[in-house]
Amino acid sequence: MARKDRYIVGLDLGSNKTCALVCQPGEEGKLEVAGVGVAESRGWRKGVIVNLDLTVLAIKKAVEAAEIAAGVPVDSAYVGVAGAHIKGVNSRGAITLGSREVTREDIRKVIQTAQGITLPPDRELLHVLPQQFLLDAQDGIRDPLGMQGGRLEVNVHLVTASTTATQNVITAVNRAGIVVLDTVFETLAAADACLTADERELGVALVDIGGGSTDVLVYYQGTVRHTAVIPVGGEHFTNDIAVGLRTPIPEAEKMKRAWGERGPDQPAGAALEVPSVGERPARMVNYATLSEIIEPRAVELLELLQAELARAGFEHQRGAGVVLTGGGAKLGGLAALAEQVWELPVRVGLPMGLRKMGEILPDPAFTTVVGLVAYGNRMRLLRDAREKGLLRRFWGALRGKAG
Repeated sequence: MARKDRYIVGLDLGSNKTCALVCQPGEEGKLEVAGVGVAESRGWRKGVIVNLDLTVLAIKKAVEAAEIAAGVPVDSAYVGVAGAHIKGVNSRGAITLGSREVTREDIRKVIQTAQGITLPPDRELLHVLPQQFLLDAQDGIRDPLGMQGGRLEVNVHLVTASTTATQNVITAVNRAGIVVLDTVFETLAAADACLTADERELGVALVDIGGGSTDVLVYYQGTVRHTAVIPVGGEHFTNDIAVGLRTPIPEAEKMKRAWGERGPDQPAGAALEVPSVGERPARMVNYATLSEIIEPRAVELLELLQAELARAGFEHQRGAGVVLTGGGAKLGGLAALAEQVWELPVRVGLPMGLRKMGEILPDPAFTTVVGLVAYGNRMRLLRDAREKGLLRRFWGALRGKAG
C-alpha cells in the first residue's frame, strides 16, 4: 500500500451533495481511486454556506465513508469553491529586461506585476492563469524562458472570490478535522477532468451546472480567457416543479431526476404520481406537463449563457463547441436543446483520467471532485520536481566546496 502522504484527496462541497474522493498513484503514473464518499449537503443556499454546523456534519459523513472505503485516514484535502461570488478579470503586466535572456525570476516578476490590481477588501485572489507572453511586442509566446529581448509582458486571467464565502468553506472543512491544502475554483478543476487538449486549443466553453449556480469557463488557444457565473442552477428547476405542481421540494427533486432519466420506452404521456402538500391526495401528472415547466427554465439558462459569452466577446471563439458538466448536465434533453439554441456542437462532459473509477464516478455530477484530485496531483508533481531541483543544486554546491 502507498504511503499515507502519497494519497490525494478532493473535497467537493456542493449545494446538493458533498463528495470526498481519495486517490493514490497507480500503474503508468495514473491515479487510481482508493475510496469515495457522498453525503447529502445541508446548510447551503444559493451556493454559499448559511448553516455551518450542518455543513460540517455533511463533510464528516462524506469523509468517513471515503476513509472506510480507502482504508486510510483523511487529514488534508484540496477543496473546491464556487458560486455567484466568483469573478474573473483579464490583466496585463510588463517589466524591462535590458536586452538579455529571460530567466525564471523574470517570468515570476512579470506575472506578479500583472496580478497587482487593487481588490476590494472583501475579495481575494484565487488563481492567476497566464494566457500569453509578449517579448518586444512579439505575441503568442507560451514560455519565454531563455529567449532574448528588452521588454517582457504577460496577459493573465485572474479569478477572484469573496473572502467571507471562501473563509466559511475553509472553516467548515477545518471543523470537520481536515486541513485545506488549497482552494480551487470548481469549474477550473472540472476542466482538468473532462476537457481534451484539442478542445482547449480550438476554443470551448465549459458550462458547469451546479445546484445553486452555473459556472462558465472559456478556453481559447490553450488558456483560460473568460470566467463567469450565472445565478441559475438545478435548484431553480426543482423550485419551478414544486411551485407549478404544488408538491414538496424533496418530491420535486425526485420528479426532476425522473424526467431527466426517462428512457425512450416512456412517452410524454406516461404518468407520474405527484404527492401534494399537506393532507391533500396525490395526483397523476404526465411527462408532457413536466416538460412545460422545465423547458422554459432551460431555455432561459441557455439564453443567459449565450448573452454572457456575447457580452465578453467569445460568441464565435468556440471552435470545439460547448461541454456541459455538473449534476444539472444530466437533465434529459438539455444537450440537444443547447445545440438548437446555440447552433454549436454540445456534449456532456464525464470525468476521465483515473483508474478503477467503478460505477459511481463516471457521471457529470462527479467531474469537479475528480478534477480536484487531478489538480492536487499536478501540484504534488510540481512540488516534487521543485524539491529535486533544490536537492540537485544543494549537492552541486557541496561538490563545488569539496573541489
